[in-house]
Amino acid sequence: MEKGFFTWALCAALCAAGTLTSCSEDENGNGNGQEGNTPGISRYVIAAQGDEATYLVTAESLDEGSVSILNNGTETDGGSYWVFYGERYLFSLQYNDGAAGTGSSFVLNGQTGTVTEDKAYTFNRVTTVGTWGDNVITASTNDGSQEQDAEGNYAKYLQFNYLNVNDGTTTTARRIAENFLGNGEIVSLAGFVEANGRLYTSVVPMGMSHYGVNTFPDKVTDPGLVAQSDGGQGSGSYTAGQIPSTQYPDSAFIAIYSGSSFDETPVIARTGKIGFASGRRRSQYYQTIWAADNGDLYVFSPGYGRTATSSADLKKVTGTLPSGVVRIKAGQTQFDPDYYYNLEAQGTGHPMFRCWHITEDYFLLQMYSEGTMSGSNAPTAELAVFKGESGTLTPVTNGLPARETISSFGTPYGENGVAYIPVVTTDGSSPALYRIDPVTASATKGLTIVTNNAVQAVGRLTSF
Repeated sequence: MEKGFFTWALCAALCAAGTLTSCSEDENGNGNGQEGNTPGISRYVIAAQGDEATYLVTAESLDEGSVSILNNGTETDGGSYWVFYGERYLFSLQYNDGAAGTGSSFVLNGQTGTVTEDKAYTFNRVTTVGTWGDNVITASTNDGSQEQDAEGNYAKYLQFNYLNVNDGTTTTARRIAENFLGNGEIVSLAGFVEANGRLYTSVVPMGMSHYGVNTFPDKVTDPGLVAQSDGGQGSGSYTAGQIPSTQYPDSAFIAIYSGSSFDETPVIARTGKIGFASGRRRSQYYQTIWAADNGDLYVFSPGYGRTATSSADLKKVTGTLPSGVVRIKAGQTQFDPDYYYNLEAQGTGHPMFRCWHITEDYFLLQMYSEGTMSGSNAPTAELAVFKGESGTLTPVTNGLPARETISSFGTPYGENGVAYIPVVTTDGSSPALYRIDPVTASATKGLTIVTNNAVQAVGRLTSF
């Protein structure tokens, strides 16, 4: 693994401009060492997007009142991902398309009760994030420059970043992404869950690269799947000689790590009851695996395999499985053979898009509100609550704005057995947090955030 340090150039520039009280680290190396700092002050923190920047504003309640970004809060460059590391840090990670990622970590200033930047940093390209031990971790699948086949095609690699929250260092690692599952395909990862002394991540097969087709010809299940010409657009583009979509749309794979780094070879759990476990929008892979409070891992699939359709120019393997959920019991490394629920057989009959753990074995699901999963603009304006043990899915119909007015949901925050989710509407009203009671599957309007744009994240920070 390669080790480096967080980039301090931005911090130094702000100090020179006089815009930070201090850029020095305190005795604990946390960068929050203002004289008179009072540990233990706690505030809710909301990342709200303005016209030209994202602002981090604080509130003392999520259930009532309002907070505005106008002349208020800490201005940031925004982020594709917002990760709360407990109540100590908020990380903002910017995707930056195919370029290197950039971002910052933030803390709550115990002297002023406001959010301040702690460190600025750069890292390898990111498509999924999480936490592991003392690190915020990221992963992405990228072109390599080391291992080649006989025709000069480079193998693709999984690249990892470990952003250490204690000493401000970043460590990078890589592992070949080719034949990761033993089926010849390249993979991406979608989400990370720490539970039961292990790390779980969903492994998403993505077809075979040029390197894979040449190196593992016995893994090509049908020569007709190999593209004969270039095609596709954006993240779905491909060139002749590769298999651009998975040959296994009706399987889900979970990699289970028992150590502390991605250097180890994980245990792979596989099921044929659902398709791959990941929400998807363009090249971003959204987490759809979560642990209940008792450590059981619930694995949700939208059923995207059904969207892979053949054309005159390209043959694909089309999946058949609907949106569903399976689980791995706490302490086990294989799927529970007796557990499966078809999510489309309940509620409104729609597939799920994203999901989050709320409390106990309750999960909040964002659904495709018109049933269709085709295209990046497919509506996802519906919420539902899933209870793991009973396998019941209940739509959230009471208390939310009218579905036709909902334009987007933000990432929810769970506390005291309920979830708070940002809701943006098209009726001219300001975004607001809605309190979701998982037992009744009902919503109650809470804090209003005065902004003309989206609310990207909400959580809590405590000074230390």
